[in-house]
Amino acid sequence: MNVDKLKTLPDAPGVYLMKDARGKIIYVGKARVLKNRVRQYFQANKNHGAKVKAMVAKIADFETIITATEVEALILECNLIKKYRPRYNISLKDDKSYPYLRVTADEFPRIILTRRIIHDGSRYFGPCTNGLAVKETLALLRKIFPLRTCKTFAKRPCLEFHIKRCLAPCANKISRENYTSLVNAAEKFLEGRTAQIERELTNQMNAAADNLDFERAAKLRDILLAIKKVTEKQKIVTDTGDVDAIGLARLDGETCAQIFFIREGKIIGRENFLLSGADNESDEIILTEFIKQYYSRAKISATEILLPVELSEEKILSEWLGAKLIVPKRGVKKSLVDMAGQNAERFLRAQGSGDRDKGVEELKKFLNLPRLPRRMECFDISHIQGAETVASMVVFMDGSPDKKSYRRYKIRSTEGKPDDFMSMREVTARRYEHTDNLPDLIVIDGGLGQLSSALEIIRGFGNKTPVVGLAKQFELIFVEGSSIPVELPRDSQALKLMQRIRDEAHRFAITYHRKLRRKRNLKSELDNVAGIGVKRRTELFKAFGTISKIKSATVEELSAVPSMTRAAADSLRKFFDAQS
Repeated sequence: MNVDKLKTLPDAPGVYLMKDARGKIIYVGKARVLKNRVRQYFQANKNHGAKVKAMVAKIADFETIITATEVEALILECNLIKKYRPRYNISLKDDKSYPYLRVTADEFPRIILTRRIIHDGSRYFGPCTNGLAVKETLALLRKIFPLRTCKTFAKRPCLEFHIKRCLAPCANKISRENYTSLVNAAEKFLEGRTAQIERELTNQMNAAADNLDFERAAKLRDILLAIKKVTEKQKIVTDTGDVDAIGLARLDGETCAQIFFIREGKIIGRENFLLSGADNESDEIILTEFIKQYYSRAKISATEILLPVELSEEKILSEWLGAKLIVPKRGVKKSLVDMAGQNAERFLRAQGSGDRDKGVEELKKFLNLPRLPRRMECFDISHIQGAETVASMVVFMDGSPDKKSYRRYKIRSTEGKPDDFMSMREVTARRYEHTDNLPDLIVIDGGLGQLSSALEIIRGFGNKTPVVGLAKQFELIFVEGSSIPVELPRDSQALKLMQRIRDEAHRFAITYHRKLRRKRNLKSELDNVAGIGVKRRTELFKAFGTISKIKSATVEELSAVPSMTRAAADSLRKFFDAQS
């Protein structure tokens, strides 16, 4: 690293990005004074932990970005961590896959489930860690608030209107003003402000009745009754106002943060978040990083955030969030933080070895297996209408992922045409044709058809390993020789284990499929540029990673890529400019 660069560090707030020898960003941090903070990493300091020492040993270069204020630096830091996911930053595990509820920015908004945030004016509620709970919330919302669900306006009301699930703004059955008031009520419902909704809807209902608009008054009455039915089930804590209570727990190398959401004195929900890169870090650092990353994604409606420990960055975080950070010492608020911490620990224990072992033992019992399924291999297929068909194989040992044993396959036999059965035959043939390293249980993601396809190949090789199929819809287990599925108890560790291995196989397959699709899209766009062949295309992808980054690169940046010339960079830049 160029040591002279340390002498030119600015005396200003901002963000710093540490890079390794390949130019990859391995850490992002913010500082009130960049000059002081960055220099600390390269001074002989016995107080540096093992993680910092390991990171410093890999730093080959760094970059700084000056901001006007420390709050701006904090916001930029959150965005860069989310963008680059650096190795040495504490981060939410699998945060890209967390579901959100999105209120679209249309003239007549919809409420939909999404896993992507698009900055188009839409409002987002989340992230949530329980996908099933989000779907149930969305179903409940659609029952209470009859907002439109169709992507495009029809010329006349559809079935949703006739079954009273939509107010048909497409056919002018409701004014924009009245529709907007319902959207606002739905947003307040998602925020947990049900008492405020009830007051507003009651006033609107009475006003409609006074104006002899009895049809609208009746609709508002039905919505009001449905909301009251839901809120009756919510637990009243006390008059704590709108607060988020955060608890923290660590167990067996895992770290979990849990948030309790209390609105108008009622607990309206909670979420657990596993954190990676938190080993050997203090509770203060972990909580600080968690708050930055969670609230940079979430819509905050709390006026206070209750914490288990004091934070040195409390002032700047409060300014950024517009909410007070409080460490309660006694009373109801202290009990809420303690309860969140206890639940976080309970969540980690549920993920722990005891329950994992129990899940393995229960599977042997429920599926009548000849031995404990200590090694399980699960297969999944992923494609879009037959394009870029891939398969994944994930491995669980004693109920835990064994990621070094994962395998992924590009399917050759079905390219261009969707055929999950043929794809399953191919991947099982490639895995089991020439091997003595057999698992105790093979899990096929799918129903009887996928199971039969896999069995045809596996048994053809003389492999006697038990094979089961896990149906997606009701999570029923299909076993060999029977058309009647096994239904695992809903509260059993066996079912949770099967869900985990299925979800992991699906995630691994989807990740590989998306990677191939990005490469294909890159190739198809660059195929049209004169002077850009296979070698240059490959080098460009290595250097920038995505087609969007190549498109935004300058001629100088493109010229710096190995095998690229100035003429080729000019040609590529002109091509993209003409497209835009």
